Amino acid sequence: MRHRNNLITIYQVALEAVNGRNRVKAALSRYDLQKDLYVAAIGKAAAAMFRGAEDAVSASIKQSLVITKTDYVDALVPNDNLRIIEAGHPWPTTASLEAGSALLDFIDHVPEDGQLLFLISGGASSLAEVLPEGVGLEELHRLNDWLLSSGLDIHAINHVRKAVSCIKGGRLAQKLNDRSALALLISDVPGDDPATIGSGLLVPDRFVEKEVPLQLPAWIEELISKGPPMPERDSLCFDHVTIDIIATINDAKHAAAAKGRDMGYEVYEDGASLVGDAVLVGQQLAMELIDGPAGLYIWGGETTVQLPANPGQGGRNQQLALSAAIELQGEEDIVFLAAGSDGTDGPTDDAGGIVDGGSMMRGKLEGLNAKQCLTQADAGTFLSASGDLIQTGLTGTNVMDIMLGLKTIALDNTTL
Repeated sequence: MRHRNNLITIYQVALEAVNGRNRVKAALSRYDLQKDLYVAAIGKAAAAMFRGAEDAVSASIKQSLVITKTDYVDALVPNDNLRIIEAGHPWPTTASLEAGSALLDFIDHVPEDGQLLFLISGGASSLAEVLPEGVGLEELHRLNDWLLSSGLDIHAINHVRKAVSCIKGGRLAQKLNDRSALALLISDVPGDDPATIGSGLLVPDRFVEKEVPLQLPAWIEELISKGPPMPERDSLCFDHVTIDIIATINDAKHAAAAKGRDMGYEVYEDGASLVGDAVLVGQQLAMELIDGPAGLYIWGGETTVQLPANPGQGGRNQQLALSAAIELQGEEDIVFLAAGSDGTDGPTDDAGGIVDGGSMMRGKLEGLNAKQCLTQADAGTFLSASGDLIQTGLTGTNVMDIMLGLKTIALDNTTL
C-alpha cells in the first residue's frame, strides 16, 4: 500500500509541475510588460492560466476573455472586465462558434497601443471556432468523424481541420492588425509543435504534403475551398507575435523523476512519446515492468481506443491500465498508473487507473471479466469494482497522459 500511495504522490507532483497557474505566473516574471494588458485564455486549462496572469500582472489587466470547457471555470466569476464562455469539447458546439465570434470582437476592441496576452492550452481547437461562410456545425462534425477514422497522421488531420476555419493555421494573427501579442502555450501534442497546439491560432501552418498528395473525398475538398487561405510562413502578421511554450509532458516527467529519486527509487524515464492502441501499449508497458529491474518507470504520451458500437464506461487510460493489470496478475511487487494530466479520461470524471497484481482478483470477486470489459471499452466498470480508479478533479493543466510503473524488491524483510 505504501508504494501504491507513493505512486499517486509522484503523479500529483508531476501535475503540480505543469499547473497552468504556476507556469503562467513564472513565465510572466521573465517579461517586461509595461502596456495595458488584454488577456484571452482558451483551452481546458484556461481558468488556471488566467489565475496565473492575475497573480503576476493583475494591475495591468484591463479586459479579459476566458473560453474553456463546460464545468472547467474553476470558480472564476465573470465581471465587467472578465467574460467567461463555456463551450464544447471534444466536439464543437454552438457555444464554440459564439466563443470564436467573441474572440474576434475582443481583439477588435483592443487599443492599438494595448498588449494582447494569449493563454492557450489543449482543447482550444474545439472550444473556439469561426467557420467559413456556407459551413455549419453539421459539416464540421461530419469532417471530424471522417478524419478520426481516416488513418491519417495527426499532422495531416490538423492540416485539414485548419483549412476549414477562419482562425486556425495562423489566421487569428491576421486579425491582430499589428497589435503586439504574447502567447503562452501549454503543449498537449507530441513534439510540442506550436503550429499544432490549439491548431496554431497564431502560428503558420507547417504541414508539407508528401510526394503522394492527400487523397480527400470531394465533399471535404469542397469544404476546404470555402476557407480563406492560410497566411504564408513569412507573413508580416507574425512579426508582432511572441510564442512561448511554458509546459510540456517532459516537464511533468522530469518532476516525477526527481520526486522518485527523492523517495529513494532508481528511475527509468522513457524519452519517447507513447502512441498506439491503448490495449497493446498496456500490455507492452506491463511486460517492460515484469522483465525490467526494480525502480520507478516513467512514460508519457497519448494512446487511442477502438470503440465498439455501444462502448461502456471509461477512457483510453482506463483501457490501458486494465490491459496492464491482466498481464500483472499475481505480480505482488508491481504497481502501475495511467492517467490524464487534465484530470479526466474519456467522457468520465475519472483521471485513469492505478492497478497492481491483485486487481484482477478484486474485480473477479465482483463478478466481472477483464477481457470482456476491454472488448466492450468498459474498463471503467471493472476498475470501479476493483477499487482502482483515480479521481483528481480539475488539475489546471493538459500535457497529454502520464504512465508510471513501480517495481519493488524484497531485501532484508523490507521493500524498496
